[in-house]
Amino acid sequence: MINKKKKTLMYALMVFITLLVVYPFIWMLVLSFKTNSEILSAPLSLPKSLNLENYKNAFETLDFVRLYGNTFFVCAVSLILELVITFFSSFVLARMEFKNKRAVSLIYGFLIMGLSISPFILLFPVYKINVAFGLRGKLALIFPYVATSISFNTLLLVGYLKSLPTEIDEAAVIDGCSIWDLMLKVILPMAKPVIATIVIFNVLYIWNEFPFASVMLRDVSDYTLSMGASFFKGTYTVDYGGIVASSIMIIIPELIFYGFFQKNIVEGMTAGAVKG
Repeated sequence: MINKKKKTLMYALMVFITLLVVYPFIWMLVLSFKTNSEILSAPLSLPKSLNLENYKNAFETLDFVRLYGNTFFVCAVSLILELVITFFSSFVLARMEFKNKRAVSLIYGFLIMGLSISPFILLFPVYKINVAFGLRGKLALIFPYVATSISFNTLLLVGYLKSLPTEIDEAAVIDGCSIWDLMLKVILPMAKPVIATIVIFNVLYIWNEFPFASVMLRDVSDYTLSMGASFFKGTYTVDYGGIVASSIMIIIPELIFYGFFQKNIVEGMTAGAVKG
């Protein structure tokens, strides 16, 4: 039982950490109502007036409908491809019996090895591969996103699927369930918590990803939300107010999305860490 003094200390610490995390967003929100001169001369002060020119400029400069549409398209296609690939491969590694146990460990280790390599180190090789295969525009982003997500998705899925009792598979097979029915009608519904976690993490990653987008995208019509801020940076000048205002417009839907599904993140991460 935690005594009252410790409980108060824990609440105070929690409030402090929350303020520490929320402060950058609040500061950015304050900056979005300032002029460029105010941002440069007094970045920590409150705005002199409620100036909405930065938001007006952001809406006039950026085609938010197209940016949101491109980002949703890249997110949806990437998620579908990576979930299909990683669910099937993780099912094989976690639920099926191999004559050579070492082969399973080697394959799993190879897939997980990607977590030790930053995807941004591979920018140039990935770009050359895209050029070699003639991949351009949004497709040049989708396949790298799928490839870089396999390691993380495999780590969560294999851990979760291994935690499910093997008796489920045996009972399903005895009842005449085929391997496809076992995967899609028995195991897949049970894997919803960890799949929800994978979806959330990957959506947040793709939503914010900039290095790949800045290298792979050449046509303005293919730009995603993360490229929006680049419109406010010229050769000799930078519109800081426009950058901050556009960033707020990009972040708000992400915060709403995270707020609705944060429970799924905790459940999925906990479920996937039960057994490795």
